[in-house]
Amino acid sequence: MSLDLDGTLLNSQFEITSASIATIVKLQETGNEVIINTGRALSDCLKVSGINSLNCPIVCVNGSIIFSKTGELLFEATLTRAIYEPIIAILKKLGVGILVYTDKGGYPSTLPPLHAKTRAELAELFASFDYDGLLAHDHLKVYKLIALVYPDQLERVDEVKKALAQFDNISMASSFPNNVEITSREAHKGRALLRYAELNGIEFEEIYAFGDGGNDLSQFEVATKSVAMANAPMEIRDQADFVTKSNDEDGITYGISEILKLI
Repeated sequence: MSLDLDGTLLNSQFEITSASIATIVKLQETGNEVIINTGRALSDCLKVSGINSLNCPIVCVNGSIIFSKTGELLFEATLTRAIYEPIIAILKKLGVGILVYTDKGGYPSTLPPLHAKTRAELAELFASFDYDGLLAHDHLKVYKLIALVYPDQLERVDEVKKALAQFDNISMASSFPNNVEITSREAHKGRALLRYAELNGIEFEEIYAFGDGGNDLSQFEVATKSVAMANAPMEIRDQADFVTKSNDEDGITYGISEILKLI
């Protein structure tokens, strides 16, 4: 069972409900492996109340990093300097917001803290950050870049993707309609599920994947049954086998108990 966080397991207040926690525990008690599969960095995952009680392996940064149930690093895929430097240069020319996810943290921020910021605050954050200073560090591990546009400029998402289409060694996906997340070609949510099984010497009889964003489509592709949230964009719902209730209606619990009938 692979569960996305934002817009899926988390409600609009970025909380895991008690019903969802109870559902996951029941699944685990019946021998099902439950994996958190998110675009978030580990630090942002661990800020979610209740997540530590779930005792789940965590796939972070769109499949770039895999942690075991005990927090052991099992796998990581990074962007090389030869890849991320020219990409950042292109994004700066496009004038979009840029987030850089590294082994030292997210710069100038990770994505979750930005949800509460105003347009003016975001503009100041990106304009004032010293990207050249960050890239001057020789031993920096870069896991992911995020290009951000404002919600009223969604057409610029395609502009970003076209500008980066020349790079054949990256994966691009959107966790929200107004972003493009760029990772190593070795990193996406679907591949991470298969890699987790391989690393642990197990074979999944069934793979169930829940999600709401473009970065969930790769896990839908490897899943035997895929479930989109009602709050997902139409293009994501159309790619899923089933559609459950929204993340504000305990859609995870409904999907697992009423649609998949696993508990």
